[in-house]
Amino acid sequence: MGLGPASTQNSTASRRGFILGSLSLLLCAPFMGSRLSFAAAPFSPLRQLAKDKGIAFGFAVDPKKLDADATYRDVVARQADILVPENALKWQTVHPEPERYDFSQADTLAAFAQAHQQRLRGHTFCWHRALPDWVYKTVTPTNAESVLNAHITTVAAHYRGRMASWDVVNEAIQLEDGQPGGLRNAFWYQMLGPRYLDVAFHAAHKADPGAVLCYNDYGLEKDTHYGESRRAAVLTLLQGLIKRGVPIHGLGIQSHLRLGDTFGPELARFILAVRALGLAVYVTELDVDDSQFNGSMQARDDAVAATYKRYLEAVLATRAVSTVITWGVWDSPHIAGAVQDHGRPAQRPLVFGPQGEIKPASWVVEHVFEGAQPPRL
Repeated sequence: MGLGPASTQNSTASRRGFILGSLSLLLCAPFMGSRLSFAAAPFSPLRQLAKDKGIAFGFAVDPKKLDADATYRDVVARQADILVPENALKWQTVHPEPERYDFSQADTLAAFAQAHQQRLRGHTFCWHRALPDWVYKTVTPTNAESVLNAHITTVAAHYRGRMASWDVVNEAIQLEDGQPGGLRNAFWYQMLGPRYLDVAFHAAHKADPGAVLCYNDYGLEKDTHYGESRRAAVLTLLQGLIKRGVPIHGLGIQSHLRLGDTFGPELARFILAVRALGLAVYVTELDVDDSQFNGSMQARDDAVAATYKRYLEAVLATRAVSTVITWGVWDSPHIAGAVQDHGRPAQRPLVFGPQGEIKPASWVVEHVFEGAQPPRL
């Protein structure tokens, strides 16, 4: 078993050579289920390791758990340099009624981040899900622009100067919908056409001009026909926004991975092409879906760790990725990935085990950050 949060701070017995030797064994044979013990080894906070290399590391956080769970608070405070609310700034939570906003959960997170010298990301202004019923009932093509503008202006202005970045538009590409440019035939597209992206970015920039404004999407990681098609559509989208003078500053690559995924050279070329446009590149929702794995817990943890290693080494080697955020703080069974379904839940998809337990993925991420070169920004 790994270490709990308290014991990780006090353990000083192991030598670095033992850790790296064990990591080498784990990653050379990730599916063998070999029993590797790091129980005596000290674990360095990922927050500081990443920061030393010019990279921000953090979590998507549930503000309610910050209030309720002291261990959760401790892990978030010690391990993360940047926080993003999982759901607290989505429309159905922050704007549940036409004339009512509820900032209570997001304000809890903002206060925690300020108290622990952490940065914040906002997520998200335009998404095809998490809209309250009143939006569908009252928004029309005639009033859609004013409603969208008012929402973004109100929310962004509330956190003006406190958000390092915002996900302004989330998951706008859906090639299967057959729309021009590969755009998703989602609610705001139906109301305003493709110009909804421009409207959203301009409103966000006006309300919070110091924030990095991002487009965020999934399915961009693998060198498959699907991945390459989505990357091409996203790159075209970004180029179009820049050409039109839209204030966009970054791309978020969600990075919902599957166990055993491999990552080829086209991913690196894509990241460098985005960086060449003058845009920041962030990993925004990292996890590893292990729901189809049937082996032992140790073999599962080894395989998850190996997937983290392959991916983080591939993207950080570009020296263009400046932020890495996992979609959650610690493991709990849940449906992982960008598309909800009713399949088997992932069991161990995150960097830390339940209650902040240190596990093979934790050591891998520590090791990758230690060996990373600073981004060229």
